Amino acid sequence: MIFIPKIKKPNFFMSKRRVEPVIEKVRIEELAAEGKCLSRVDGKVIFTEYTAPGDVIDLKVYKSKKNFAEAEVLNYHERSSERVEPFCAHFGTCGGCKLQHINYDTQLFYKAKQVKDNLERIGKIALPEIKPIFGAATTQYYRNKLEYTFSDRRWLTLEEIRSETVLQKSALGFHVPGVFDKVIDIQHCYLQKEPSNAIRLAIKDFAQERDWAFFNLRNQHGFLRSLMIRTSTTGDLMVMVQFFEDDKEKINLLMDHLKNKFSEISSLNYVINKKGNDTIFDQEVITVHGKPYIEEEMEGLRFRIGAKSFYQTNSEQAYELYKITRDMAGLTGNEVVYDLYTGTGTIANFVARKAKLVVGVEHIAMAIEDAKINAEVNNIKNAVFYAGDMKDVFTEKFIEENGKPDVIITDPPRIGMHEDVINTLLSIAAPKIVYVSCNPATQARDLSLLDSMYEVKAVQPVDMFPHTHHVENVVLLVKRG
Repeated sequence: MIFIPKIKKPNFFMSKRRVEPVIEKVRIEELAAEGKCLSRVDGKVIFTEYTAPGDVIDLKVYKSKKNFAEAEVLNYHERSSERVEPFCAHFGTCGGCKLQHINYDTQLFYKAKQVKDNLERIGKIALPEIKPIFGAATTQYYRNKLEYTFSDRRWLTLEEIRSETVLQKSALGFHVPGVFDKVIDIQHCYLQKEPSNAIRLAIKDFAQERDWAFFNLRNQHGFLRSLMIRTSTTGDLMVMVQFFEDDKEKINLLMDHLKNKFSEISSLNYVINKKGNDTIFDQEVITVHGKPYIEEEMEGLRFRIGAKSFYQTNSEQAYELYKITRDMAGLTGNEVVYDLYTGTGTIANFVARKAKLVVGVEHIAMAIEDAKINAEVNNIKNAVFYAGDMKDVFTEKFIEENGKPDVIITDPPRIGMHEDVINTLLSIAAPKIVYVSCNPATQARDLSLLDSMYEVKAVQPVDMFPHTHHVENVVLLVKRG
């Protein structure tokens, strides 16, 4: 039933008057993109957040476009059997782990469906049977890196705003989705294992006891700016605090406190950042205790991870992802492998033992330096790394010097591969391509562009981030003919 006062048109979406339609007893059909669920009313798709397939709800539309609408839930008539009790007190506010109210098997089902739908709808290419999604054995405390923001503008609930109590306004936590200068004060996060929560709370308490100024993002002032904590399966632990003000007395006081309170910290660092944003790639990282890096381990290989280094944020699933990639490549020890978007060379160094030569290419020079260090640390002599734009690096001379690749591994960012890179792949015409993607939609687009020369032989979805809408996918392409 649709309730729209004083409107005669039967389809509420056709109305030009400014109303907020209330739609009763709508059944949620499925989990869709970005963790939103969809239903259909009068032939139009409506997206809602924090619902589950099978819910029957009353909803109010707050945004209506030509092809879709977005709505909020007003009331539940039936709750889905796919629901479970959310485990986090911050669920529904911080924007992380948005699917924790849906059981994990159902999450996996829809993530696999997302991969299939994208490859079929966008790619429009012939596909083999897609392998069952590789789920995560650990669905809580699985991240090896978290970044928190200090703020003097804590997100307040409606009850707190209406209260006459004097409230603490400082926060150390995550940004509120869609509100750039407000931060949710996190009490316990289920994404990273201890002592992550203990360290964050200890820093906040230490600062508040001394009345230190938390950062004001809008006006760009304050002492404490951000906190990064990195862990590894080897037991290493990195802490890096970012300060806006260069007050050495306060900085040393906090660093000494952390060093004395948490003996587990193997790399303690800070940065002075007076820029308008939090990025640290152009800033000096100062190590005050331990080494300037931590180490991760896979099959006896050690990977150094600095404060600025990129590394897959789920170590356990990264290992599974890399094994799948290596298996799809079908290496025998005689192949020349090109690893595109190699980053810090993790995949390149991981597959090097089963290849004749691995050539890693990445446009970020700093990442290539990390890749070279990781190869040296592991005594890998058959991996070489180059920094530069892919379309500029792959010259005839480059291929002549390094050899024509038998296998190309590509792991691009979410935007996928540039068309120039795809054209280069078509000109190189390697027998195999293994395409690792964190965005099945852009992967599908790229596969369509490669379809003239390559046939998809295997598809393996991998869940790297439980309770989120993100899904990785690995595809094996084999040259036609």
